[in-house]
Amino acid sequence: MRIVSLLPAATDLVAELGLAGNLAGRTHECDWPAEVARVPVVTGTGLDGGLSSREISETVGGAPHRGSSLYSLDADLLARLAPDFVLTQDLCDVCAVSYRRVSEAVRVLDAGPRVLSLEPRTLPEVLGCLTTLGDAFGVPERAAARRRHWEDRLVAVERAVSGRARPRVAALEWLDPVWPAGHWVPEQIGHAGGIPLLASAGEHTRPVGWEAVLDARPDVLLVLPCGFAPERTLAELDVLTSRPGWSSLPAVRDGRVWVLDGPAYFNRPGPRVVRGVEVLAHVLHGVGTVGAGEALRVTGGVGRSGRSGG
Repeated sequence: MRIVSLLPAATDLVAELGLAGNLAGRTHECDWPAEVARVPVVTGTGLDGGLSSREISETVGGAPHRGSSLYSLDADLLARLAPDFVLTQDLCDVCAVSYRRVSEAVRVLDAGPRVLSLEPRTLPEVLGCLTTLGDAFGVPERAAARRRHWEDRLVAVERAVSGRARPRVAALEWLDPVWPAGHWVPEQIGHAGGIPLLASAGEHTRPVGWEAVLDARPDVLLVLPCGFAPERTLAELDVLTSRPGWSSLPAVRDGRVWVLDGPAYFNRPGPRVVRGVEVLAHVLHGVGTVGAGEALRVTGGVGRSGRSGG
């Protein structure tokens, strides 16, 4: 069985099912687990890696989850790889090669692979993708076991934070313009013992004015830009800290602004979003531990590792 993944989250799911060895092709952004580095890359992007958040937004036509796809697809290489399955999505043309482009490329192949489009918008739907792929790949028992594993971890977090005061939490998935994190992120916050602000579970959000953040007065502010590693976020954090009223936010006054690893645990709808819930439980309530780089507390505009015991 040969699988081409055109979505980093799908690559995560394939690996979770123990089928990383069946990957015949991947995107240029698939970076987990480390072993996928050997898999041929079938996508690319013309986006300049040095662009600011505002410049990226203008390039894609607005901000994350909007505009035309920036990805190219090597259709010739895709044909040579002769996959049995191609995994894609139609949720966000800025996050991956568009479903339309994939369908067109597959249509001309002599032996058409099966195209599976993954469209989760909520946390249960994210974990449901394990079942979908497990059934398609003929490993339903393995998928069921892995799904139970992640669901059990969610329950464990909920029990650990039960009865604690629930802080009001704003999560931002883009810096300029300000863009609240929707889809499964509000559920992650809820499972971790917080009250999500600015977005609802499953919601495909839109940019908001900075005044909306000021008016929300979050107790905790999470900064997890789509596609940005924590180091990249920290380098551009002044886009937020220089805004009027920044220092008046309760989260800022109380030292509860955190930079998180968006691509690993919050932006991609794969099983590691559950690890994101565990990270949030530590951020919000000091429960459990986080590794270096998983959560950085912002102090005076500078990130500091939040690693500690709990």
